[in-house]
Amino acid sequence: MTDARDNRIFGHDAGAYRARRPSYPDALFDWLAQIAPARELAWDCGTGTGQAAQKLARSFRHVRATDADARLLAQATRAPNIDYAQFSAEENIDLNAQVDLITCACSVHWFDLDLFYVQARRALKPDGVIGLWTYDWPWTSSQAVNAVLEKLKTDILGAYWGPVSVYYFGQYKNLPFPFIEIEAPAFHVEVAQTSDELLDFLGTWSAPTKYRNATGVDPLALVREELAETWRTELIGPLQVPLHLRVGRKRKI
Repeated sequence: MTDARDNRIFGHDAGAYRARRPSYPDALFDWLAQIAPARELAWDCGTGTGQAAQKLARSFRHVRATDADARLLAQATRAPNIDYAQFSAEENIDLNAQVDLITCACSVHWFDLDLFYVQARRALKPDGVIGLWTYDWPWTSSQAVNAVLEKLKTDILGAYWGPVSVYYFGQYKNLPFPFIEIEAPAFHVEVAQTSDELLDFLGTWSAPTKYRNATGVDPLALVREELAETWRTELIGPLQVPLHLRVGRKRKI
């Protein structure tokens, strides 16, 4: 198994990652822009293929978007006010008290948190804001569908979840967060309209990728027919899941 530092697993199929990961709601970025001290500079750390950076670019004059994996960055949609660069979250990107807003979209659990938070505090303005969010394993309103999803998550993939899963399965409530907490509104994101789309989305997660690499077998194929049948039987429609946020302001020294 890989550990928390193996955060480049997603670049193996960067095109699928870009296509199958959902976009985040405009309302989330509108709210973050409202509470930021200004709309000059945002830093999207662990940007992946830039889903969050593209939304930030609508509200901020300039966006710095960084990721450790050049394969993901190569798939990102370009914009005149987005500067993509290959950096790990723990590196000093030479932004000293300049950043109004830092975002980490489904990525901060892969970082060395102590080292990243040093860089975050260095980069933020004295009253700058940091917003971290993730989604949990997707559950539905159907017990039958959830039983299939539980089989995939626990029985099939159980041994392949790395140590960082404690954070996203914990909905970031257990994430160390050395900032002045700001209560966030509720936000949701649509992840799938069909059972196949849901499995495509889950296929971009770390454990299915590790399973395929270790066994040569697609774990999603083991539940695809059963999930499709229960999905049809239960008449499941578009599936939305909550985003779990930790938002805070820099502590003044």
